[in-house]
Amino acid sequence: MVMPLIGIAQDLKDTDLIPFDPAVKIGKLENGLTYYIRKNAKPENKADLRLVVNAGSILEDDDQQGLAHFLEHMGFNGTKNFPKNELVDYLQSIGVKFAHHLNAVTSYDETVYFLPIPSDDSIKLEKGFQIIEDWAFNMSLESKAIDDERAVVLEEMRLRNNADMRMAKRFMPKIFYKSQYPNRFPIGQKEILRNFKPEKIRKFYKDWYRPNLMAVIVVGDIDVAEIEKKIIDHFSAYENPKNERPRKVFEVPDHAETFVAIETDKEASESKVKIIYKDYNNVKSVHTINDLKISTKHTLYSLMLNQRLTGLTKLPKIPFVNAGVYYGSTIVSKNAYAMTAITQDGKQLEALKALVDENNRIKKYGFTEAEFEYAKDQLLRQTYHYYEQDKTNSGDFAKEYQSNFLEKKPIPDKEWSYNAIQQITQQMTVKEIDRLVNGYIKNDNCVVVFTGPEKENIKKPTEQEALAILNQNIDDIKPYEEGKIAESLLRKEIESGSIIKKESNTELGITTLYLSNGARVTYKKTDFKSTEILMEAVSFGGTNLYTNEEYKKTQWANKAFAEAGFSGLKRKDIDGFLKNKLVSVVPYIDDVFEGFKGSAAPQHIENMFQMIHAYFTDLNFDEEAYESFKIKKSIEYNSRASVPIFYFEKEYHTYLNKDNPRFNGIP
Repeated sequence: MVMPLIGIAQDLKDTDLIPFDPAVKIGKLENGLTYYIRKNAKPENKADLRLVVNAGSILEDDDQQGLAHFLEHMGFNGTKNFPKNELVDYLQSIGVKFAHHLNAVTSYDETVYFLPIPSDDSIKLEKGFQIIEDWAFNMSLESKAIDDERAVVLEEMRLRNNADMRMAKRFMPKIFYKSQYPNRFPIGQKEILRNFKPEKIRKFYKDWYRPNLMAVIVVGDIDVAEIEKKIIDHFSAYENPKNERPRKVFEVPDHAETFVAIETDKEASESKVKIIYKDYNNVKSVHTINDLKISTKHTLYSLMLNQRLTGLTKLPKIPFVNAGVYYGSTIVSKNAYAMTAITQDGKQLEALKALVDENNRIKKYGFTEAEFEYAKDQLLRQTYHYYEQDKTNSGDFAKEYQSNFLEKKPIPDKEWSYNAIQQITQQMTVKEIDRLVNGYIKNDNCVVVFTGPEKENIKKPTEQEALAILNQNIDDIKPYEEGKIAESLLRKEIESGSIIKKESNTELGITTLYLSNGARVTYKKTDFKSTEILMEAVSFGGTNLYTNEEYKKTQWANKAFAEAGFSGLKRKDIDGFLKNKLVSVVPYIDDVFEGFKGSAAPQHIENMFQMIHAYFTDLNFDEEAYESFKIKKSIEYNSRASVPIFYFEKEYHTYLNKDNPRFNGIP
């Protein structure tokens, strides 16, 4: 698919800096506080305010573990302008719901406060700035309020103490080898949370909540000049502490060997395997055109390999249910090439081998030109789709600016980004992408993590078995086979019908066609997106038309028929044919309805109609595909059954449906 060039082609030089989007006003006060302001009218009469603090749990002293997160809680428990619980009460009175709209999050390296506020009322907007100013510098931190909040934070710790958290605490020391990170989980230590003296949290607040570690972000239906004045008025007077503590960046030391972590838990919901190749030699922020080229190569590599991994999930003997690869930052200033797979219980070594085989296949043979062209097209489509979204939500812009402040990620305007990516990808070759694997795959700084349920009948993998797979001989690796590309989505001749009546509704702007087979088609032309046509077909019926016995036999299988493919084509053949095409059709059967949901670019609407026709008239019967579907579903339901709340849900729904002849239990 050839994507259009927008505007004028750019002369890109490797040393050129990536330009900032001129629509966002970026400034810095004399005290070091950074601010971002952008006018954006989606949603109307709303503004997204954020206070971003470049400080999180990693900066806690040994006797402060958990207090960065505790401090976030205290922001809602009394400030200079909103004593005790008045802040939450006030915001709820103007329609801002706690947790749903109003929220905050504490991580290792940052703390972020979110405040969506009405912007069409000057008093409410001013109150919003009072709130983020108070969060930054005027929390009350009264001893009684701190003591009252201890139980709340300890209960949050109890709720977070699930299987994933317990296993993570055991394998994190291998991922973040000899670093501070495994010792600074944001939730903290129970004894410290229960017994710390109030002056400890006040000290953290004084040390790290300071102007030169903060950004204020305002995006919404606002006047930029007015907002800039408010930021100056509310934040200019504050000073950084004398002899301020340095804001260190905590490194993760190298390790020459490969670490293997094998962790289980009785409440673990699924079996996983992860390979992490930590990258210490190619880590820097994206500032120049050359940086963008390198980043784009990593993105194309991930797109191509993820496409291969998705194809493996469609094989009759699937090595894993789901798998993906990612290259990017894990913590501040550290990148990693990470592969993750969810697999059947007891099949983790098979999944690991499948992942390693794909790495070795790329190392030996590289990617194909067809894969490369598809990945480039996919990346351009994603970028173009983002460009066309002229009604981007304010929260999305705010998230970008947050990443710019914390991680120095570039924020060019959408038109520049699209044209730059188009030109960069046109100049690349697949061989350039192939070479990345040599930098990814190595024995040093590598960690393999197995996690899964603790059951007597499941044999755990061993470290020796994992290392043997990682170091296997690649002589027997065969090239990647793309398979034969289908020539058409249809194999039967279409018998045309006719339009027997046409109606127009000028008020709604719709046209309705009545067809000779009884179907009715209603369409409406819009100009929201030039690359998208949306379709839904629906009829009354669904599983209500089944007998009770038919329903009990088939209710868990209703999503399987789409896996079978159509026109004699397997699912992977259909996916291969639709590469580089913007088209999708998903059939469904609900309780009351059955139908299709689909979308297509205008040039691919014929393919969308062909898929609908094939699903109606030429659905495959494919036992292999059905067996693969059963494996995936059994893993999904076993995963649900591993979570303690499942037993409550099972008993609850069984009781509610005790007289329902169609109730088949919960698998």
